[in-house]
Formats: sequence, C-alpha cells, structure tokens
Amino acid sequence: MALKHSLLATASAVFFLTSAAHAQETTTERESAIDKVLGTVTVTATKKANVENVQDVPVAVTAFNSDTLDALNVRDLGSLSYSTPNVSLNDAGTSRGVANFSIRGLGINSTIPSIDPTVGTFVDGVYLGTNGGVVLDLFDLDSVEILRGPQGILFGRNTTGGAVLINTGNPTDEFHWKARASVETPIDDDRGGPNSTVQATVSGPLVEDKLNGKLGVYYNFDDGYFKNLYNGDNQGEAQTTIVRGALEWMATEDITFLGKVEHFETRGDGPAGQNRGLFDRDSFDFSINNPGFQDSEVTFATLRTDIDVAFGNGRITNIIGYRDSEGTTSGDIDATPLTLFHSGSETTAEQFSEELRYAGTFGKADVTVGGFYFNQEVRYTEIRNLPSTRPATFPASLPWMFYGGGAQDHNVYGLFGQVDYAVTDRLTAIFGLRYGYEEKDADITYIQPRPECSVVDGTCPTTGVNPYTGAPNGFSNKDDWSNWSPKIGFQYELDDTSQMYAHYTNGVRSGGYNFRITDPALFLSVFPDPNRKASTKEESVDSYEVGFKHQSDDGRAQFNAAVFYNKMSDIQRELNLPSPSAGVSQVILNTADAEILGVEAEGRYALTDNFLVTANVGIIDADYTSVDYDISSDGLVNGEDLRLDLPRVPEATYGIGAIYDLDLRDKGSLVARANFQHRDKSAYTDNNWGWTNAVDMLDANLTWNTPYEGLSVALFGKNLLDEVSAGNDTQLPFGGNVSVFVPGSTNRATGSNTPYAYNPAAGTFSPLIPGRRIGFEITMKR
Repeated sequence: MALKHSLLATASAVFFLTSAAHAQETTTERESAIDKVLGTVTVTATKKANVENVQDVPVAVTAFNSDTLDALNVRDLGSLSYSTPNVSLNDAGTSRGVANFSIRGLGINSTIPSIDPTVGTFVDGVYLGTNGGVVLDLFDLDSVEILRGPQGILFGRNTTGGAVLINTGNPTDEFHWKARASVETPIDDDRGGPNSTVQATVSGPLVEDKLNGKLGVYYNFDDGYFKNLYNGDNQGEAQTTIVRGALEWMATEDITFLGKVEHFETRGDGPAGQNRGLFDRDSFDFSINNPGFQDSEVTFATLRTDIDVAFGNGRITNIIGYRDSEGTTSGDIDATPLTLFHSGSETTAEQFSEELRYAGTFGKADVTVGGFYFNQEVRYTEIRNLPSTRPATFPASLPWMFYGGGAQDHNVYGLFGQVDYAVTDRLTAIFGLRYGYEEKDADITYIQPRPECSVVDGTCPTTGVNPYTGAPNGFSNKDDWSNWSPKIGFQYELDDTSQMYAHYTNGVRSGGYNFRITDPALFLSVFPDPNRKASTKEESVDSYEVGFKHQSDDGRAQFNAAVFYNKMSDIQRELNLPSPSAGVSQVILNTADAEILGVEAEGRYALTDNFLVTANVGIIDADYTSVDYDISSDGLVNGEDLRLDLPRVPEATYGIGAIYDLDLRDKGSLVARANFQHRDKSAYTDNNWGWTNAVDMLDANLTWNTPYEGLSVALFGKNLLDEVSAGNDTQLPFGGNVSVFVPGSTNRATGSNTPYAYNPAAGTFSPLIPGRRIGFEITMKR
C-alpha cells in the first residue's frame, strides 16, 4: 500500500512538472553532464577574500558544486564516502544521522555527545558542536568541500582528520525555482518498503538590486528498508521535514548581509541492530523485540556580513551562528528478540558562535587574520534497561533501570592568522599560527541503578547520591586547555597547469569528559579523585604532507596526489568492553601514540566529448608507537597492544567511475553514470574484537534530460552488489550457549523455524546499513 501511494505521488509530480514544462523547448546550446563535471569548481577552504579554483589551492580537497552533485547524482553526504580516497562519511548506525566521520584513519567510534570529533563539520561557515542531524540528504546546496588532513589553523580544534564544508544555496538575483520528487525501494522480497522524497526551492529578487530571497522545503517518508524477523514489520521507518529560508541584503556597494534559518525535524524507528552471535554477518537478518524510536528537532540560523574595504583591497567577514537541538532515542542494544539490554537517551544542545576575520593583499603577501568564539551547553541523560542484572532482593514488579549522563558548558576562544608570501612569481611561502583556549565545566552522573527515579518527572538529578547503593553517584569538574598550532609550507607552480606543495602543521582534538561512565570502579581506578582531575588530555597530531596537482590546458584531464605522515600523541579513545552488569562498559582515555603513513590519488579524464572516466586510490599504513593502557583487554600493557590494528583505518580504498552523455538532439540527452568503490575491512574496537566488513559499493543511474527546458527523469540504483555493512560492531556480554527462538524466520542451519544457537563469544550490536535499492526521480528547474 505504501509503495502504491508513493508511486501515485511521484506520478502526480511527474504530471504536474511535465505540464509546467510544456512549450518550454530549449533553443540554447546544451551544457552536457561532461561539461558540468569538467567546469571550474571554486572553494572557500582558504578563507580568502574571494573563492578560488580548487586546482589552485595547496590543500588536499575534493570539492563538488551544485552542477557536479547533480551530474554525479549525489543525494546524501554518506555517498561521498564512495567517491573520495581515504574518506568515510557514514553515520554511527546507533542513531539516525549522527556523524561518525573518519578521514585518513582519524575518526571516532562514539555517539556520546560529550565526545568531540576528529573531522569537523561546518555549515555555511559555522562549526557544528554536536554531530546529530549531519548525515542527511544533500538538500539545496551550493557546494560540498572535503578537506583531508589537519585544518587547525583556519578552522580550529577537532579537525585533525580534516573538515567537511557544506555550503547551502544562496538567494539569486534572477528568478529561479527547482523541484524534485523521487521514490526508491528494495528489490528483494524479504526487505522493507519504499523511501519517498519531495523537495522544492524558489529564489529571486524581492527588491531589485537590494534584497534577494530564497525558500526551500523538503519532506521525506521512509517506509523502512529492513524487515524485522521478530514481527515481520518494516524497520527504519522515518519522516523528515526541513524548511529553509534565506535573505540577502545588499545594503551598499560594499556591504552585504546574508541571513539563513533552517528548521529540521525527524521522527522514526531506532536502529536495525544485528546480533552476529545469532546471524551471519554477511546477511541482513536481524530480530529485535524493541523497534525503538528517534525524535530529533533542530533550529539553525546564520548571519554573514561581508564588508569590502580599501585597506589591502580586502574584505572583512563576520559569521554568527546559532543552533538549538534536542532529541530522544530508544534502541534494542542486545539485538535479540529478548529483553536483555534496551537503552534510551535524551539530549539537548544549544550553541552560539562568532567568527570575525579579515583577508587582503599587501604587495606580495596575502593575509588572513581573525578571531573565533564558541559557546555550547549540552545536557544528556541515558537510561539502560538490563533486567538480567536485577538482584534477587529487588522486587520483580519494579523496573531495573540504570540512569546516568551529564551536563557540560563549553567555551572556546581562538586567534588565527595565515600569510601566503610570493617569494617569486611561482614560489609562495606559507606561514600560519593559531592560538586556542578552551574550557569545559561538567557535571557527570555515573550510569548506575536508580530504579525509583524518573526522567519524566525530573527525579533523576545530574549530581548527588545514588539512593539505591548509597555510594557517591557522580562528580563536578572543570578543566581548560590552551595551545599554539603552527603551519609552515610552500607552494610551487611548475607551469600554468601544475603545482606542487608541501607543509607541516599541527592540530589538536579537544580534551574532555565522558557522559557515559558505565563502570564507576574502572573509572575510579584511572581517576582516583574525579573532583580534581577527571578529564582526558588533548589529542595532538603533527602532520607532514607533500602534494601535486595537474590539470590539462583544455581541462579534460585532472590528476591530484598526496603523500602524508601523521604523528599522533595522547590518542583519545572510547574503549568498549562487554560488561555483565552494565551491558557495555565505556571508558574514555588517552591510550597511546601512533603514526600513520599514507598516499592518495584521484583523477579524471574525458576520453571524448561525451565520455568521462574517474578514479581514486588511497593506501594507509598505521601503527602504534607506544601504548599507555591495556587496549588489548588481556590485563597487560605489552607488545600485544602494539600489534593491534588502529580502529577505523582501512588499509586500502579505491574506485573507478564513468559518465556517458548521449546527445539525442531534439529528443534531449541521455546520461549514464556508474561508480564502483572498494573499502577494506577495518577494526572497529581498539581491542580488535569488533570489525567492519570490507565493502564493494556499486551505484549507477540513467538520466533522460528531456527536450523541455529543465525537466529530467532518472532511474538509479544504490549498493547494487547488495553489500552488507554496519555502522559499528560492539561486543555484548550475554553469556551461556542458549537457544533463541526467532518468530517467523527460517533457521539457515536447519532449514526450518527452529531456535537459533546463540554464540556469546560472537554476540554484537551491529546496526545495519541499507543494501540494494532502485529508484525513480524527476527534476524540474527554471
């Protein structure tokens, strides 16, 4: 029924858009998909007064403008993981849309809101302090820039792996509108239902040459990709709504104000958790008795002011950002049809930031200087239902819950500057420096039994005494960090089409606190007096990089490559260990030092005017150089720890793609695209008990650009090889070789509906990522 409604809705959209496009036959020269991909892509990565050609900047960056995103049929941020070397932009799987990004082997494996990322996400120049609501559809964008390597000088803390810059669409000075409708669905009978999306934007002048406006709306209804064997229901159902508005006021010839506001809401199921102690890790089978939920709401606003000044023929830019988010979740963490470990959470976060900078030119020197301020308040409560741990003396009629969480006030101050000095016409020296100061004030509650308190009526405090155990239940602590981060390098133009660059830079990832202290005894063994010092130290990365960029005179060929070496100190990790009392014991520590040596290359070549091929490859070799904690979980700190693989570091990623554009003359054009990307398997947990699958991802689409101006229809396929992957692979403690009955399923071992043998040694919570899908899309723009 849901598929029928989705197809009817899409058919209605097709009829409406086709009618609107009638008699708009194009008479202008057609710009092919190849032309769009080969066109100049500009970036904001260097924060100079004017945007720059991506091929001219001495930074390892892969950039996509709106034309290339359309030509490549990119619709969500996660799919860019499969077109860029040494990059993973997936979510954690535990909570929908929560970023768990990794670049060049630097990433995190956590959804704890007090954990800072290694890859910073910036929307319209504003840093996102928490990662919720990030991995979503790419709706109404001007560009996406993926910067690889530490970006601490211009972008600050928590960019040791890199940065993802998302620039939403600006108002236009000419009337423009665009609408898109799509539906995709699993093609396997044992999977879920369709995923339908409609979106539209309209933009243009409100007061000629003075005020431009833009309005965009987006609605998605996902019927759930997966089929829950427990009850036969779809899992992954969700509804998402985005409303976005923007105004651009040209106050004078030299002063411009650009304001944007967005409201985002999503309501849906919890994760489709697979337990690999029950099911084959190469299948999409799972059975859970708690479908869970996730409700999120985000309001985001930015105000950018640009003032052109005569001083250095430069520009003063001020960017103010505000973000308010709240969310609740519930998930089946034991990933079985039994009630062994269910968990829920409540999170609120409110942030304000401001960056004031100047960029200008003085003779041979391009100068960028600025200051930055950031404030965020985060509140988090977690509830764990582990009835198997209920003591015999506790009444069975009462729930046995674990409560905990934390509250944190966070302030960051920064001053930065970079000078690019032209030593000769071809040689430029680069000098950068950033001073950062950060303070965090936290109240933490251990996650311990609190059966008689309630989050709803506010009787679960964030500080105080545990009324059940009578033991201290938490602590309050405050800490601060300050540092100087330098950058030095050069850029040399070999000729008008080629350059090489080299640089050294330092970046830091914030120290901080753990909102999810599930094993107080272990925590207190590491931090004997948490009221004095319970925070982890900053993680530091010294990075050395040499790169090369080339583009042919006619723009048909492009090749970029880089070699990098990262030396990491005081690696900050969340160690996940199965715990019979808490489900999963999670402790955050500075565990080790390590080094990463890597190489990456990407390129494209237009074999003909209508046939383009692309390719990329990334190779990483990562090793621990010293270990300060027993990350192998064998009770010793020794060579066994040094031999472990670093988590989230696939040794190889590589891919190839092609675009073919066939001109049908008065019938329009037909564009075929296919892209294949491989990613090696990699450790997920520090002790290497958990692993993520190797993935071979194949996507393809076929688009007919009709003879009516701006009207196109497309067929597309995602993950056509039906690869199984998961957002994480967390080990579970539930013991004993037991039989688990999975209603409505066929046991592959017996071929009948008989109980499954549960292997506790392989028991995991592994939230699945959707497999093979096909879809249809129609787009109209004018």
